[in-house]
Amino acid sequence: MTTASGKESGVRITVDQDICIGAGQCALTAPRVFTQDDDGFGTVLPGREDGAGDPLLREAARACPVGAIEVADG
Repeated sequence: MTTASGKESGVRITVDQDICIGAGQCALTAPRVFTQDDDGFGTVLPGREDGAGDPLLREAARACPVGAIEVADG
């Protein structure tokens, strides 16, 4: 769902670690939501599993070259 300000709300983000190749596109696109772990794989920052209202959240998911990021509404 998108709020009146255009920010995402009511979403849940997951990164499939079995698919992630560590390209880093998520962290480059939405650094307020994603980072890379010690092994270089994409991960959601603690407390940001809801997207933190970042308007670039869905763009970051689309930027993943292997589709490892899921943004689920509700």
